[in-house]
Amino acid sequence: MKKIFTLILCLVLFITPCVMFVGCKKDSSTITLNEVTHSVFYAPLYLAINLGYMEEEGLTINLENGQGSDKSMAALLSGNADIALLGAETVIYLEAQGSTTHPMIFGQLTKRDGSFLVSKVDEKDTFNWKTSLEGKKVIAGRRGGLPAMTFQWVVNQNDLIDGQNITLDNDTSFAMQVPVFEADDTADYCTMFEPTATEFEEAGKGYIVGSVGEYSGEIPFTTFMATPSFMKKNPDKIEGFLRAIKKAYIYLMTNDDLTVANALLPSFDGSSATSLAKAIKSYKEIDAWCSSPAMTQSSFNKLLEVLQNAGELDKTVSFSKVVDNTYALKNA
Repeated sequence: MKKIFTLILCLVLFITPCVMFVGCKKDSSTITLNEVTHSVFYAPLYLAINLGYMEEEGLTINLENGQGSDKSMAALLSGNADIALLGAETVIYLEAQGSTTHPMIFGQLTKRDGSFLVSKVDEKDTFNWKTSLEGKKVIAGRRGGLPAMTFQWVVNQNDLIDGQNITLDNDTSFAMQVPVFEADDTADYCTMFEPTATEFEEAGKGYIVGSVGEYSGEIPFTTFMATPSFMKKNPDKIEGFLRAIKKAYIYLMTNDDLTVANALLPSFDGSSATSLAKAIKSYKEIDAWCSSPAMTQSSFNKLLEVLQNAGELDKTVSFSKVVDNTYALKNA
């Protein structure tokens, strides 16, 4: 946790002077949104943009990719972004370290871990989270990242401890997980998000045997954050933004997967509608997206449990210190 907090502070110190010398004036209807990464897992956001729901609310979204939670948070703190889409754990760390100027979570997008466990062996009908993984090596995500911590919680619930009866590779970067899994003959499993997991299976390279999010239960996996000052000055923007997301969620859940995939295509150059449709189907089956952007106390408590289990949080953080459901409850 301390490492992540230090990285954020360093990035803010680097970025803030640069922002001070930028003279461009942004249109009043524009929201600069920094997303932690670009993924079909965030489908409602892209649908809200592509289907014109943001425009209907009088908003123009300038979407930027942070390529990491520390960078997305730094962009928000420095004023380089108005809203950030990233894991709730990032602001929890800041609060736990005593920050009094951190952003607040004002909406939730996903409510489960979006990764799937892929095996090199076909065990779809026999896979068991305890007996199948015991003694095996799993490429499980970057250390300190929420996917890695959620997976650790899952295996720990099954009495599997890294270094004792299971080996977790938490040193491989997100972008390199799949190629390393292919090349490493000692790796038995790998966690992958969609559509990568389905494409890997269709290529005959592995088999999807389980959903981490389905097993772990509801957890505030990806959230929207903004500074209290931005929300206070722009309540109409925040409310309109969440209304657009809610409209996109309804569209997503009331249309067939291929129709949704075609609406997503402008956001995913190089992907096929068929591939995106399969990813949408996978996420619908595990109930990955929030029907309401308001976070619940129970899911927040589960997140704290996951962070504490991973050794990344050594104290309790109050829900009200990091979550502001004021605007989300209007779109519940």
